[in-house]
Amino acid sequence: MNPFETFKQLHQNTTPLLLGNIWDLNSARILEASGYKAIGISSQALSNSLGFEDGENLPFEILVQFAKRVVEVVHIPFSVDMEAGYSRTVAGIIENINKLHDAGVVGINLEDTIPGTVRQLRPAAEFQRILSAIASHISRNNLQIFLNVRTDRFLLGLPNALAETLTRIENYENAGADGIFVPCITDRDDIREVVGATKLPVNVMCMPALPDFEELASLGVKRISMGPFLFNKANEAIGDLAKAVISDNNFSAIL
Repeated sequence: MNPFETFKQLHQNTTPLLLGNIWDLNSARILEASGYKAIGISSQALSNSLGFEDGENLPFEILVQFAKRVVEVVHIPFSVDMEAGYSRTVAGIIENINKLHDAGVVGINLEDTIPGTVRQLRPAAEFQRILSAIASHISRNNLQIFLNVRTDRFLLGLPNALAETLTRIENYENAGADGIFVPCITDRDDIREVVGATKLPVNVMCMPALPDFEELASLGVKRISMGPFLFNKANEAIGDLAKAVISDNNFSAIL
């Protein structure tokens, strides 16, 4: 199987795909060497590592060039979080997807919110039309790219999150999505309902109250992401070590 076929198959196993989220080439290499079957960019982690705030503030061409380098140095499937598509038009999003596909990326995340000072949730019907056009383009041009669609009602902490998410999942599945990503969902009953509402593989994300992997598998979850949490933890450890060098007045903490 080629990387795209491998990536797609990883969403169909009894054991969920644990996606390692990266922020530089070294983290990509480390996760591959650690046994991860696939990796993906955390938009927040990559942006923050390069001095940008999350929310499409990282220039898209930097994202494309980074994606090319990742594909060159690892041998496992690689997915990119392209946030809201780095464009407010269908044509612009499609152009950006083509660039990532040409770079060797086999999966993308596309979210139904628009980043900004205040993150805005797109109307469901509007985003469904956008997805339909994107999925049609991918199909017509035989692009080998997995369209993972992120819906953000739980992430935003909005009322009626479950009911609204279930409606959006149906819309997005009908539009041609390959997978559904519901970040910040943690309740077991909510996860069970989401999984039962779609034939598509469901992706959840690392959160303090998220059930363990075995239970997520029993609930039918097919993909688990770590988001920016590994990046945050690694940087916390670096900060602690840097302080220890000063307080210890020697290098024992890093030797």
